[in-house]
Amino acid sequence: MPRHDAPAADRRVRPAKRAAGRLRPVAAVFVASAFFLPLYLVLVNVFKPGHAIVAHPAGLPWPPTLDNVRAVLERPDHLFWYGLVNSIEVTALSVTLTTVIAAMLGHYLARATGRWAKAAMVVLLCGLMIPPPVILTPITKVLDAFGLMTTIPGLVLVNVGYYMPFGVLVFTGFVKSVPLELEEAAQLDGAGRFRTFWQVVFPLMRPAAASVTIFFGVWIWNDFLNPLIILGPADGTTVTVGIYRAIGEHQSDFGSVFALMFLATLPVLGLYLVFQRHFVEGLTSGATK
Repeated sequence: MPRHDAPAADRRVRPAKRAAGRLRPVAAVFVASAFFLPLYLVLVNVFKPGHAIVAHPAGLPWPPTLDNVRAVLERPDHLFWYGLVNSIEVTALSVTLTTVIAAMLGHYLARATGRWAKAAMVVLLCGLMIPPPVILTPITKVLDAFGLMTTIPGLVLVNVGYYMPFGVLVFTGFVKSVPLELEEAAQLDGAGRFRTFWQVVFPLMRPAAASVTIFFGVWIWNDFLNPLIILGPADGTTVTVGIYRAIGEHQSDFGSVFALMFLATLPVLGLYLVFQRHFVEGLTSGATK
């Protein structure tokens, strides 16, 4: 009897598989459309005059114009250029420090064998569960006590401390896939721990470093609340805070706002295009090797 029932069961399963196969592309198109719609609105409204944006926000820009981009780049207060310089400085310093420190700490915790290493890893991972607004008030008090409030170094230190747990998590999983024999061979040849890490281990961690660089770069570049509170609206701005400052109580120049959004995304898009080859490899190699 089981031999006769199996083909019947297979026949009942096949229509379900076919239906799931048909629904999968529909669901993929729906999800892609939901993510693409905001991008579409930004792209089409960048190249339209203000009155056309209000009348037909989803219409195609015809004839296209670069007046909105030109107006943003030639603002008398240089809002975009000041924000761009600050964003590049904050992002570059934060990403570099966080990546280097997280790589060294991740390597150390991955090679440690004591229970304290596991406890330290658990404590670090708890940092991933804390939303930034929850700790923003005590952070501002600490920065004010050390004279780092309304300064770029203070914002960089906040970024390094908050994003460190994620970097350590990625690097720890990647280091476990690196053969320990390579480090032992380097130490037998007379290399110390510091030289072994930088000349043997870190070059092998390039995919993981590319992945965390993309994540940190996107998160820090798009951050709005920390620069607004720590730098202050009067003492400094970033590209995201610049968009906020460009929208006044009686703002009606939507073309400039969309142009600011468009220009603010170009640097981080370029960062992804540079490191995209190592992006997926860095996240999956620690689990597949």
